[in-house]
Amino acid sequence: MAEAVETNAYFSPGDRPMPQTLAAGQVIDQFRLEESLHQGGMATLWRVTRMGPDGQPAAGESLPLIMKVPRIKGGEDPATIVGFEVERMIMPMLSGPHVPKFVAKGDFTRQPYIVMEHIPGPSLRPRLDDAPLALDEVVEIGSRVATALHDLHRQHVVHLDIKPSNILFRPDGTAVLIDYGLSRHDQLPDLLDEEFTLPMGTGPYMSPEQVQFVRDDPRSDLFALGVMLYHFTTGERPFGAPDSVRGLRRRLYLDPVPPRALRADCPPWLQELILKCLEVKPEHRYQSAAQLSLDLQNPLQIPLTRRSERLQRSSTFKRFKRWFFALGAEPDARPVSATEVVKKSPIILAAVDVESASERLLDELRETVRRIVLTEPGARLACVSVMRTARIGMDDLTDAHGQSLHVKQLVGLKHWARPISKSLNLDEGRLTFHVLEAPDPATAIVEFARRNQIDHIVMGARGNSALRRYLGSVSSQVVAESDCSVTVVRASEPAAGAG
Repeated sequence: MAEAVETNAYFSPGDRPMPQTLAAGQVIDQFRLEESLHQGGMATLWRVTRMGPDGQPAAGESLPLIMKVPRIKGGEDPATIVGFEVERMIMPMLSGPHVPKFVAKGDFTRQPYIVMEHIPGPSLRPRLDDAPLALDEVVEIGSRVATALHDLHRQHVVHLDIKPSNILFRPDGTAVLIDYGLSRHDQLPDLLDEEFTLPMGTGPYMSPEQVQFVRDDPRSDLFALGVMLYHFTTGERPFGAPDSVRGLRRRLYLDPVPPRALRADCPPWLQELILKCLEVKPEHRYQSAAQLSLDLQNPLQIPLTRRSERLQRSSTFKRFKRWFFALGAEPDARPVSATEVVKKSPIILAAVDVESASERLLDELRETVRRIVLTEPGARLACVSVMRTARIGMDDLTDAHGQSLHVKQLVGLKHWARPISKSLNLDEGRLTFHVLEAPDPATAIVEFARRNQIDHIVMGARGNSALRRYLGSVSSQVVAESDCSVTVVRASEPAAGAG
């Protein structure tokens, strides 16, 4: 788990727990060991069954369970023991589909263990052996893992050991992040930071700030994801596999070979995205995993910079300059937190009915969106319009003049947003446009917001007629079904049609 090892012990010799030999059939607290699934250098994983008071399997228990037991033999890396304590603290604080469900834990006074949901199937690790992968698979992996990371960061946790072996997938494709022994929770003591003074992590995936002993920045996890995407795209690691602090520090000044130099069919937008994740300074990377996931799902809207054009490493002179400045470089001493970074980088969705809404409503909606984005300097704005399609049968996708209705709506959406872009001087990286084709506008907006982890929806609503109150409206359905905050803007004059 830890690349760097300290010599001080976490337990004094008198405190150290005696190792317990485990065997199938043994019952620890209320859990019976059924089968040893994996025995690593730091922990053993057992398939377990929860037992009832009568000594029989507990009735109604449908969740498959796994028990993680640290291997304590004496002389092991003390960070392993501290890391297990960290995981015992953090896992009960986590919830949602992207983490294994926590069930129970035991401490070092008797028998240390963590019981959690068992996620069946292999980790992402075997896919490394097949790299380079098809580009669509690289994008799919990246998007799913970024979604999981954003959910974790929202729960105040920086993982700090993102790598293929710590990523599993549920049957529906949802990414699950495991192994929180190196993680940091904003609201819990950071035992690893308090007790050790060397960088900790897995060499190929450690961010530059981790090398510099910074453990509180969620953008470190985006760096690690960038390393994974680079490897899956090219078949090579961007920074090798260093096993010393000196080797780890090379990533402070040595940039990786551009992916397009190693794989001819790597598109410029993917190289742009990967190299942005691998920037030395966190402020030059994506600022949230949700923003990274949004770009992976909308690659044609990624603004290209010089990163996308590179076909070779920086010149020797540039590398020397970076090396010279890295000699005495110190990270920003200002403490950050996962929560703080995520809050500063929201994604705002403007749902715009460019076809039917009145000019007054469109103006008022635009001004509301402009004011909200003005107060969020790090926000991304996703402008969304829904093109209604028939539930059954074929739609006419062109107008009377043969123009594409989709393109026509996209042009209208961009025209609506132009004053916002000019007023706030939004660069292309902060503004995207999406025309959704769906029979139900409200459902399309809600699903888009969930898929892209939108933080705030702003939309218009028209009229208050008796018919609309009876049938319901798009805005009321979005308010009822959305997981995020929703601002509904109303125009004073009534307008026909659904809104």
